[in-house]
Amino acid sequence: MSILRRELAPISAEAWSEIDEMARQKLELDLAGRKLVDIEGPFGWEHGVVDLGRLDLDTKKGKDGSLWGLRKVLPLVEIRVPFKLNLMELDGSTRGAKDIDLDAVSEAAEKVAQFEDGAIFSGLSPAGIEGMLGSSSHKPIAVRAAGDYPGALVEAIEKLRDSGINEPYALVLGTEAYKELNRATNDGYPIRRQIERQILDGPIIHAPSLDGAAVTSTRGGDYVLTLGQDLSIGYASHDKDEVELYVTESFTFRVLEPAASVKLSRTKGK
Repeated sequence: MSILRRELAPISAEAWSEIDEMARQKLELDLAGRKLVDIEGPFGWEHGVVDLGRLDLDTKKGKDGSLWGLRKVLPLVEIRVPFKLNLMELDGSTRGAKDIDLDAVSEAAEKVAQFEDGAIFSGLSPAGIEGMLGSSSHKPIAVRAAGDYPGALVEAIEKLRDSGINEPYALVLGTEAYKELNRATNDGYPIRRQIERQILDGPIIHAPSLDGAAVTSTRGGDYVLTLGQDLSIGYASHDKDEVELYVTESFTFRVLEPAASVKLSRTKGK
């Protein structure tokens, strides 16, 4: 029996297929960090730490003059988001229903995506994770209005190039920034199209968990997401009416090059 215990759930194969597909679609939509970083794994549940390749030496020598130290490692964080589904509703998928209520699956998947992307962009200090933007060696660039994005993007790219960070670059936008840029025009010409045609050689990515915006290199080798167990759905319990499931994963994130991202901070214009 696997740790997910799916075989114990009173759920048909057809219903499991619907549940997994709903989660996949939501995660594919909301997970932005994975589009920007290198991914190692998944290595499975037994993978608990990442070897950092360094030794933390004790400053005191032993009586015989010997030195000792501990190998530095980064533990993986494990998240589990529970949700409940109605069993009668799930049985409808076996009877041919095409509109079963799986909103709880989508909501749980969204929470896991927010957790993972939050760790990637902002960090998770209890887990020893420094975020992409929190660890950036560059000062944020102010954006006071949507029309400032082209200039801010050029400035950010210059900062990255001056630091020896090669292209391609991506523009990553939180939800409000993404909506704002899509609506913005300059003398009737869409600013987003101007950026895509004249400035940026990489993608514009919507990151729901990001507050504001950022420019980051996607050349590889700067950020690493290590997966133990990749995103999965497991079984917890059930009664005669409902089944409790959960979305889970284990991962950690490392910043190898703090200079590879520049934050764009949205401020109020005068």
